Amino acid sequence: MTAPARFIGSEIYRGSRYGRKHPLAIPRVSTCMDLCHALGWLPAGVYLDSPRAGPRELARFHDPAYVAAVQTAEAEQRVSEAVRTRFGLGANGNPVFPEVFRRPATACGGSLAAADLVLAGTPTVYNPAGGTHHGRPARASGFCYFNDPVLAILRLLDRGCARVLYVDLDAHHGDGVQDAFHADARVLTVSVHEDGRWPMAGADPGDRPVPGGSLDRAGGAARNIPVPRGFNDSEMAYVVEAAILPLAAAFDPAVVVVQGGCDALAEDPLSRLSLSNLALWRAVRALVDVAPRLICLGGGGYNPWAVARAWAGIWANLQGSPIPDRLPPAAEAVLRRLTWRHSWGRSPPEAWWTTLADRPRGGPVRAEVRTAVARAMAVTG
Repeated sequence: MTAPARFIGSEIYRGSRYGRKHPLAIPRVSTCMDLCHALGWLPAGVYLDSPRAGPRELARFHDPAYVAAVQTAEAEQRVSEAVRTRFGLGANGNPVFPEVFRRPATACGGSLAAADLVLAGTPTVYNPAGGTHHGRPARASGFCYFNDPVLAILRLLDRGCARVLYVDLDAHHGDGVQDAFHADARVLTVSVHEDGRWPMAGADPGDRPVPGGSLDRAGGAARNIPVPRGFNDSEMAYVVEAAILPLAAAFDPAVVVVQGGCDALAEDPLSRLSLSNLALWRAVRALVDVAPRLICLGGGGYNPWAVARAWAGIWANLQGSPIPDRLPPAAEAVLRRLTWRHSWGRSPPEAWWTTLADRPRGGPVRAEVRTAVARAMAVTG
């Protein structure tokens, strides 16, 4: 009998905020958890409380001095100018907040647990708190203090996994993960992201600067698909069918890791892409169907209603629950309790409270998308 999919969460995300005015001031993982509970999608034996990664586990990728600096920042709730300059703590959207070590370390612990579970035979594991793909070995970057996808992939490789496919669906390029594995042919990284969006990386599928000034070709094992503003559901379906699935088939991974950031949705304030959550669900579902084992992570997403609905729907697709046309009262109540200090949050549309699925946002498949796919598929080592 096939083991059930597992969902990893933690109560640490319920009260933890990056700061009142930060894009991550919104409740995301906790709302996803509450919504899934209200829908009856987290029965006993499915939910796992996330462990917290310790300094030694984090040091598999991160500089021990950096790990110690994050711990000290949490303890003292401040950093010196030297620490700020050296490690990026307390600067550039990476604030010092009360759980600045424990929260990201818990997300990493969840992704490490996901790796252990799939290696032990669980077919699918979801850690929506994960997906912090910008984290650098010795520097915070892009709201990411540690890089849980890298740590999970390293755990898989360290324990004998032959090949890992990493697919990044976030609106922002998965730069930290690609750079971590630019010279490792056991890992194929594929990033679909908005062209010209921070961190302004991955514009060319094969020419990625890496430390030392060389170009990253990764033996053909790094593919980038930068997409234009207004990227729609039809275009995402084309990218999946024409690029992601053929790459997966050719690479033949033992495990697929999906970064399911939902800031590419039309309702997100930090990108200019136009997907419905249906497109994200279909992309994840397509990978479930071809993956021997799959770990799905969260990532970006800065509209609380869009994130909660998208991530709950991902979980439904991962573990096979039908999505209701209208949410039952308990689930609707979860969404009605949300608030958002953004102009879009002043008068949310009724659908953000009463439904899980967006309306489809199809359209033409533009030449820019076809070109991005063709360039990614043409990369050679």
